[in-house]
Amino acid sequence: MIHLYEGGAYLVNGTELIPDNNEAISAVKSKTGKEVTKESAAKETIAYGILENHNTSGNMDKLKIKFDKLTSHDITFVGIIQTARASGLEKFPIPYVLTNCHNSLCAVGGTINEDDHMFGLTCAKKYGGVYVPPHQAVIHQFAREMLAGGGKMILGSDSHTRYGALGTMAMGEGGPELVKQLLNQTYDINMPGVVAVYLKGEPVKGVGPQDVALAIIGAVFGNGYVKNKVMEFVGPGVASLSADFRIGIDVMTTETTCLSSIWQTDDKIKEFYDIHARSEEYKELNPGEVAYYDGVIEVDLSKIKPMIAMPFHPSNTYTIEELNANLMDILDDVEKRAAVSLDGAVDYTLKNKVKNGKFIVDQGIIAGCAGGGFENICAAADIMKGSYIGCDEFTLSVYPASTPIYMELMKNGCAATLLETGAILKTAFCGPCFGAGDTPANNAFSIRHSTRNFPNREGSKLQSGQISSVALMDARSIAATAANKGVLTPATDFDGEIGKYKYHFDTNIYANRVFDSKGVADESVEIHFGPNIKDWPVMGALPENMVLRVVSEIHDPVTTTDELIPSGETSSYRSNPLGLAEFTLSRKDPNYVPLAKDMQKAQTAVMNGECPIEAKPELKEVMEVINKEYPEVGKGNVGFGSTIFAVKPGDGSAREQAASCQKVLGGWANIANEYATKRYRSNLINWGMLPFLIEEGELPFKNKDYLFIPNIKKAVEEKAEVIKAYTVSESGLKEFSLKLGELTDEERQIILKGCLINYNRV
Repeated sequence: MIHLYEGGAYLVNGTELIPDNNEAISAVKSKTGKEVTKESAAKETIAYGILENHNTSGNMDKLKIKFDKLTSHDITFVGIIQTARASGLEKFPIPYVLTNCHNSLCAVGGTINEDDHMFGLTCAKKYGGVYVPPHQAVIHQFAREMLAGGGKMILGSDSHTRYGALGTMAMGEGGPELVKQLLNQTYDINMPGVVAVYLKGEPVKGVGPQDVALAIIGAVFGNGYVKNKVMEFVGPGVASLSADFRIGIDVMTTETTCLSSIWQTDDKIKEFYDIHARSEEYKELNPGEVAYYDGVIEVDLSKIKPMIAMPFHPSNTYTIEELNANLMDILDDVEKRAAVSLDGAVDYTLKNKVKNGKFIVDQGIIAGCAGGGFENICAAADIMKGSYIGCDEFTLSVYPASTPIYMELMKNGCAATLLETGAILKTAFCGPCFGAGDTPANNAFSIRHSTRNFPNREGSKLQSGQISSVALMDARSIAATAANKGVLTPATDFDGEIGKYKYHFDTNIYANRVFDSKGVADESVEIHFGPNIKDWPVMGALPENMVLRVVSEIHDPVTTTDELIPSGETSSYRSNPLGLAEFTLSRKDPNYVPLAKDMQKAQTAVMNGECPIEAKPELKEVMEVINKEYPEVGKGNVGFGSTIFAVKPGDGSAREQAASCQKVLGGWANIANEYATKRYRSNLINWGMLPFLIEEGELPFKNKDYLFIPNIKKAVEEKAEVIKAYTVSESGLKEFSLKLGELTDEERQIILKGCLINYNRV
């Protein structure tokens, strides 16, 4: 089904793989009659060509990328624009699309969500952007329909910014990276590795894009095979997949922790652009005659079976057939994993879902940028036709990803078919993906064709004793389960026909509803500010020396951004930095906020020219210990703040708030064995926080300990590879070592200034 190469490989004529070994070069020559080198062949990937065309540095090892377009949704665009405004924004220099698909319900928080939307509309007018009103489209479907273009690059402030199937290299990053583009700065990275996803064969009936995606995620997430690399989809199997099928696989590449994705393109992608009245945006993309890849994921599509990702991660994958055959053993393993993810906060079991040897599901959801595509919903309708979900606990909600898709489902009858079964069709909304829509009952089990199944993504609150859980599945198997009244069923058990439906895109829907400035800014427009939209607080520069207090210690194998700053109902406060910060780590470590705020008193005193010890008397003893060895450290040359330790933080969402909320509460650093994603580490840096690394093993400190880092400013300025630090205790200073990893010169300056706003502020 999935085979990972141990090393790199050459792809010849787009069809034949030659593993990188001592005979590889001669084998390539015998096939092509040409002399090649690994270095020259590496330049023949699709990814290399696109990156080269967007690189402004003149050095392909050190990229400085300028994107063609930007996109954000209503959980992120207020903070981004506020940051850019504080940094001198006058006009959006490139097309910037503001969608409203996360806070679109406006169901909590009084007027504040709609205030955010009006902020977005007035900013689109003032600065020359595009505004997509609530319920029109989820962010990524609008981008596919209206923004993508062959050979183009798009940057989005959402982690699932992936349009590779359409020939667009797209990346999801935290808001500050979009701010840089708005200020005509660049996205700076080393040239990433490129891994081929070599597809062969074709899927069997009942297997959908989520099944292929989950099979790949299960094979590569744990071993980091594609971490921070580009996944390039090639091979003869690509031609067997429709555009919608490719899109459904592509959007899930985010869950592998890759940097981006790109696919070879063909007539099926040309047809997609033709249907959407944007034929000029199509570009045929193929690797060169001989292309070298740093790794290969070989996928036999014909052997993929319906998959399920069990709680609480998209990589916790099994075939549905395997799960049904080994229910109790697998559920026992899931419960052991849950004990780690949930810190034993609640009693968790799925074994009570097994009745008469069958696994019973409580809820089905087909939604968003992954599940809400036209073909997924049409297939679900065909599978469910003539069936009824019944009047018991099981429910099914379907969210088409855009209003044009919804309209076509109404015209071709699939919407009526689904409604007749007892399913409910809803408007375009991302809520079920992050815990703000269709929240199930306590202890319920939900199967969803969405992007993630982290803890709390289904709306539960551990601190209130609530828990339910999500498994990821393809729309086809969700429909088969719904037709079977909640009994977990793979779609390959369906023996009817799944039709092929022609899609027609109505351009009038967006033309008559979406505001498009066409890049023309109107300075006279006044921005709408609601009472919840707040400016960022003042942040100081990096001090010469630093005293940190560890205010949270997390030993989970991976810590998600959802755990750092919960999604769901907290989204209403994402335009209010101080209000949102109150939720930081609230579901993982409720003691974090009071400990961080207590330590912040000292730094606030320093910034106000007052005595930090008077603000926090406990520091008197800490400073006495430090001054025994460092008598010069004191007034004017020392800063105070907090830090957290986590083994591997930052998996999941691109939301910058996972870092900015810590900064707002006085955070100066994270300490980790490694960072789960490039985007989380970038968020830390852009908010002036030190992304410290410490070797795996026994920690030299524990929660609530004080740490002293002398000459930290000098270490950042002089690019020190190893940074001396101390644990402070009654017995004295105990030395240990930290590292910062690779930082660009610009990133060092951002840290030294204290944050990106300070770096850009004139």
